[in-house]
Amino acid sequence: MPNIASVLKSEITRLARKEVRDGGDVLKKTVAAHRAEIAILKRRVSDLEAMVKRLAKGQSASAKQARPTLAPSAPIESNSTGLRFRAKGMAANRQRLGLSASDFGLLVGATGQSIYAWEAGKTKPKPAALAAIAALRGLGKREVEAKLASLKGQ
Repeated sequence: MPNIASVLKSEITRLARKEVRDGGDVLKKTVAAHRAEIAILKRRVSDLEAMVKRLAKGQSASAKQARPTLAPSAPIESNSTGLRFRAKGMAANRQRLGLSASDFGLLVGATGQSIYAWEAGKTKPKPAALAAIAALRGLGKREVEAKLASLKGQ
């Protein structure tokens, strides 16, 4: 016959485990809620940091624009088109369209050698050519072929 002390000890252990399990479920739900809230707060912080960066860039750009009024003799290099140029991007676009350098040059109003120099990063295109390159970014192969055929037909 089992000892009353051992039976009592096993029953107390069983009840203690049950209490811990029941208390753990509430704790798990609370932890899940806190994690979801933390994820939302992290997204909000990253959005706010991005907004601060954008505002800082806007202030630095306005500060740069204000600087020439203080020193009018300083050379101002501005891109009136507001377009950026990346040599790798232009090369990738030309390859995507399946064009040779001379055909691409015909479309943007430059020579094939100029295209190679731009893609190598040796020189940068003028604003007019930059606008033409940007216009080609949104076109497909068929549209470019039609435009090229009309230019060659002239």
